[in-house]
Amino acid sequence: MAALAQETQWYLQDKTDNTAGISVERTYRELLKDRKPTPVVVAVIDGGIDTTHEDLRRVLWVNPKEIAGNGKDDDKNGYVDDVHGWNFIGGKDGRNVDYETAEVTRLYVQLKPKYEGKDRKSLKPDQQKEYDLYVKTKAEVEKNQSQYKAQYQGISQFAAQFTGAVSMLKKALNVTKLDTLTLRKAADTLTNVSLKRPVLGILQILNQQGVADTDVVMGELEKANDQLKARAEYNYNPEFDGRSVVGDNPSDMNQRDYGNADIAGSRPDHGTHVAGIIGADRTNNLGVKGIADAVQIMGVRAVPDGDERDKDVANAIRYAVDNGAQIINMSFGKDYSPQRNVVEEAERYALAKGVLMVHAAGNDGKDIDTAANYPAPRFIDGSAIANVITVGASALPNTSDLVASFSNYGKQNVDVFAPGKDIYSTVPGSKYENNSGTSMASPVVAGVAAVLKSYFPKLTYADIKRIILQSATPYSTKVTRPESTDVVAFATLSKTGGIVNLYDAVKMALAEEASSGKAK
Repeated sequence: MAALAQETQWYLQDKTDNTAGISVERTYRELLKDRKPTPVVVAVIDGGIDTTHEDLRRVLWVNPKEIAGNGKDDDKNGYVDDVHGWNFIGGKDGRNVDYETAEVTRLYVQLKPKYEGKDRKSLKPDQQKEYDLYVKTKAEVEKNQSQYKAQYQGISQFAAQFTGAVSMLKKALNVTKLDTLTLRKAADTLTNVSLKRPVLGILQILNQQGVADTDVVMGELEKANDQLKARAEYNYNPEFDGRSVVGDNPSDMNQRDYGNADIAGSRPDHGTHVAGIIGADRTNNLGVKGIADAVQIMGVRAVPDGDERDKDVANAIRYAVDNGAQIINMSFGKDYSPQRNVVEEAERYALAKGVLMVHAAGNDGKDIDTAANYPAPRFIDGSAIANVITVGASALPNTSDLVASFSNYGKQNVDVFAPGKDIYSTVPGSKYENNSGTSMASPVVAGVAAVLKSYFPKLTYADIKRIILQSATPYSTKVTRPESTDVVAFATLSKTGGIVNLYDAVKMALAEEASSGKAK
């Protein structure tokens, strides 16, 4: 069991002149101590959730009409044994999709038979637009596959060299762990040049990375190695097909009766981290504290390592809505959406049912007012999607580093920012670690929304969205715009120009509640 590590959860702390926390603990201590919450169901559409995690077991949604493990669809909702949610990227035989191609790769594969070897001039005008897309996707896939192959080979070689050097030094120095203290001592006392050289080299790497232990570097190298391998061998490989295990017809957008009940899958790292941010058990004195204290997490698996399919996203949204989710967190996104209309239909369905959706803005450091990012914050006709909050990622210090360097932004299409850098939360195996991304910022907002809904159950999705945006703390801090050297005001990067704050949101809800009571 892990001891409570609240001190590492900077985002729960108060906002100050120097830091940009969201004041979670202060909210419970000062504003909510005498109120009783109503449980709220939050669906996490993601890559999977570890249902055995010590900090998540108690807060998982349980389908009240389903009997676990009896192989029957007890509640007649079309999904057998969906006790904690559903998995749209698994097969009925229990197998799961781990890796998938990028959407651009799938588009290229689809268009290649029609246009390979063709001359644009020989095509009819209505075919030329599609031909142009073929040329664009072909170039993008080939460039990415080549680039990631080279990077994968390079980091594999470096990782092998680093691991070999660490192993050799541990043996030579007769230690089980290589940290900066041990290495500095060795550097000062060693006379053997052949040993001193690698000691100094590894010490330099640790200093550059800002870590004190070679195990941390080796862990990061392993992660990077896995990510680059996935990009090269799966995401941008036109020959790869990860979908076949599902057993559905991927092109049938009306099909809904597929998948399995395994909401963890084999790679639940991302979804587990997201779920913990929203609602990790606040009562067990273990690990971390989630933002919401009366939440039930529904797991809906639809996001592989690669790009999610529009069909799965649409079905995941519908499943969440139909099974009682009041808030949906969507920490995923992509550059192409060939069946965008299907996702839009599901979003309209959620809107009609009054369900709030919170979406990560993306991690490409781009302006999504002009660059594509899906699911989009607007419908195809250009109108804003009323029940969606799009979230960028902020960091701890109220300095030029306030905006996370990777975060997408947009004065029109990003609603608000939230902490998304160095966020400590749950990971599989009842463990905990820091992760960064707008994927972490989105569940911060979903958690705030869940607190509002649980303590003020009469609030509609529109009320919650309005309160979150209006109560966001505005920052005029000069920051470096992501993926550039331009210095801009933080306020120019989103619609609100601010960072979400739970304390101010609850304060606003309390004031409106009091005002409404007086009016009556």
